[in-house]
Amino acid sequence: MKPSPIEARLIAAFEQFEIIDAHEHLPPEKVRVEMRVDALTLFSHYTRVDLLAAGLSQQDYERSQNPDLPLDLRWRIVSPYIPHIRYGSYARPAFIAAKTFYGHDDINDATYQSLSAAMQAANTPGIYKRILRDKCRIRTALTQANRTDYDLDLLIPLMPMDTYTNLNSWDAALRLSAALQMKAACLDDWLAVMHAGLAKWKNEGVVGLKMTSRALAAPKRAEAVSLFDRLRNGADTSLSTPNPLYEFLLDKMLDFVAAEDMVVAVHAGMWGDFRQIDAQHIIPIVQRHPKTRFDLYHMGMPQVRETAIIAKNWSNVWLNLCWTHIISQKQTCAALDEYLDLVPVNKILAFGGDYGKPVEKVYGHLVMAREDIARVLANRIADGLMTEDEAIAIARRWFWDNPRQLYRLPGH
Repeated sequence: MKPSPIEARLIAAFEQFEIIDAHEHLPPEKVRVEMRVDALTLFSHYTRVDLLAAGLSQQDYERSQNPDLPLDLRWRIVSPYIPHIRYGSYARPAFIAAKTFYGHDDINDATYQSLSAAMQAANTPGIYKRILRDKCRIRTALTQANRTDYDLDLLIPLMPMDTYTNLNSWDAALRLSAALQMKAACLDDWLAVMHAGLAKWKNEGVVGLKMTSRALAAPKRAEAVSLFDRLRNGADTSLSTPNPLYEFLLDKMLDFVAAEDMVVAVHAGMWGDFRQIDAQHIIPIVQRHPKTRFDLYHMGMPQVRETAIIAKNWSNVWLNLCWTHIISQKQTCAALDEYLDLVPVNKILAFGGDYGKPVEKVYGHLVMAREDIARVLANRIADGLMTEDEAIAIARRWFWDNPRQLYRLPGH
């Protein structure tokens, strides 16, 4: 991106912000430094989607990410597809990371070996601080890897809603209740287990639960009791999801989350048959739970307008731009410009890298996020709708104040 003079000034201002990274999948640092990393690591995670769309087979993708195979072989598998994806938003953070952290202007036949050596040499304790804190100026990142053993100063976890609500076998009920030194002989006992599990997570630093927007029926206690009892007495050995028990437990957990003053993060839009996870499915749930705070992810892409109207109409819904900047910068900018028309500025969260293993790509994603927000706000300045100082204040709210306030982060 070649920024205009106004955009360049805004980006320079944004680079001075401390920020809250509002969504990652990062494991503890010790997990990352125990991995063998190389140039192909930069083509893992979301870049996989574009590689497959370009024609790489799932089997070959998995081979390319297997460090037990020779690097030369793995590079030969992937390299024919890189020219097809290198101009897309998913690939750009890989090239930014290669240049910023490892001094390589490109990832190609001539550089992949030296880049791989540089990456492995840098894969040492402190890499999270060097990338996230020092380079990105991330004060706190909210992360989801189904675990709570984090340095809670930098990484703060969210946990999966389905751990307790998607009760699809009696063995799972026994295991989860025993872990809390509890028993679940009836549905009300299981509700107590759920609330106790949530409270335990909160004591371990968890600030929210993650769910997916999907079409669900209104909860019916009688049907939930029947299914719970069928699991308990062995009449059913497993349940498909969704089902009346799941719908009832989810509804109750949303009340427990509100009681614990935590947040419900909602995946919506992208992945597979995105019609099944449309953000609009969350509307009846939001209506039934006005005291629960919902963080609606990914602009609901591609249904970005419908997602905006949800946040406009209900005060307990926020809009999180995590992942969006690397899905499409153009779509993100167009949608964010409309969001300024539609949604109060205290309802928007600017950034979440949404990465796991390739932590280096968080920085590239952040570069793109700053560009997108600068472009949208610069246009508003040029149209006489706000001043530069006002634009900087709005961006600071999006990068820092809003996620900090929504999640009740330490120091708020």
